[in-house]
Amino acid sequence: MAKKVVASLQKGGGKQHTKVIKMVKSPKSGAYSFKEEVVHNDKVKEFFDQK
Repeated sequence: MAKKVVASLQKGGGKQHTKVIKMVKSPKSGAYSFKEEVVHNDKVKEFFDQK
């Protein structure tokens, strides 16, 4: 029941956002970690260009 209530509250704005995942290397240990965010479709390129 809760899923139907939550789904009915959304107004279709989810298609304007994308979940992006970026692999980042730690300067100290050299290990990789993942940075994930939900960004607007217009800002995806900017997310990957930043360090």
